[in-house]
Amino acid sequence: MAEKTEQEKRETLKGLVKDARIGMLTTMTADGRHVSRPMAVQDVEFDGDLWFFTYSDSDLVQQVRTHPQVNVSFSDDKQHAWVSIAGSAEQLTDRAKAEELWNPMLKAWFPDGLETPNLTLVKVHADTAEYWESAHSSRVVTLLGMAKAAVTGKTPDAGENETVQL
Repeated sequence: MAEKTEQEKRETLKGLVKDARIGMLTTMTADGRHVSRPMAVQDVEFDGDLWFFTYSDSDLVQQVRTHPQVNVSFSDDKQHAWVSIAGSAEQLTDRAKAEELWNPMLKAWFPDGLETPNLTLVKVHADTAEYWESAHSSRVVTLLGMAKAAVTGKTPDAGENETVQL
């Protein structure tokens, strides 16, 4: 198999992020503990930035202000793919960007829509990403491969793994 170009890796990454939709955003507390929470990525073309809505008085915003380095991970069971994105985050109050990103599904978390008190954005600028895609589209084939590897003592075929510089 030919090695992928950086642009091909970026395109694969974009597709995996778009398909996953919900990421686990990991921040660090003031005392150095990692905290992860599920967050819906806003429906924009992934260009190295991820956008999330939250409340300006949330623990997430306080943690980002103290330690801007974050990680966002995605898992897509249907595609047997996983993504880990490392970068820095910042809280932004940008009405025009919020209007661009808003969708009606967000009312479940922000009942007054864009007028919700303390509504803010968190932007994650990705520095690097790593993704894994299973070589097999079937869970049964993947599990059989792991069982075979356990019996033979060989490493199972984990599929494609790439690191992407953003």
